[in-house]
Amino acid sequence: MRLFPREEKFFDLLEQQSNRIVEASQLLDEGVRAHPPSFAQMAGEIKRVEHEADRITHQLFTRLNQTFVTPFDPEDIHALGAALDDVLDYIEDAAFRISAYRVDPIPPGVADLTAIIYACCLRIETAISKLRDKKNNLEDCIEINRLENSADELLRKLVTRLFNDERDAIALIKHKEIYEVLESATDRCEDVADVLQTVIVKNS
Repeated sequence: MRLFPREEKFFDLLEQQSNRIVEASQLLDEGVRAHPPSFAQMAGEIKRVEHEADRITHQLFTRLNQTFVTPFDPEDIHALGAALDDVLDYIEDAAFRISAYRVDPIPPGVADLTAIIYACCLRIETAISKLRDKKNNLEDCIEINRLENSADELLRKLVTRLFNDERDAIALIKHKEIYEVLESATDRCEDVADVLQTVIVKNS
């Protein structure tokens, strides 16, 4: 017996959204590990992915407004779609800043933060894929929360070190903004996990 009605298109669109955030987070992680001059091209690729995800989000919300029977609470579908969209927006913003600020070399700790973002997005993709068949994704949500806590601790260490060591005021401002946007991306991943936990509680 299926708990959710068979309105598969919502699951398809949510899975497509999660696929795009994994793609963007992987591009970001690979980009910061490459030679900085190539990062502008990578930022452009992330922008392309973000545009694709925006179209998917629009399809999701349009379908939500036109469908009477949804697989779970329409408010939760909307919240989940919006939260996924926010993750990609922050990834794209981080990519833009790193490219626009022309940071060279990439600041210490940036690759550690992008690795956490990528790990969070992989967990989101896994958790979203479990919705269709009502599989338990609580473990994925807990891991996303743990990763976000790790990013928060790392941000504090990086900012403390930055203010202790950096003597160039402009570089300090640039690096601090990049660190904070990257950590905010993990906050948005945690928002996705929170919505997913709400869906599970309501439908268990």
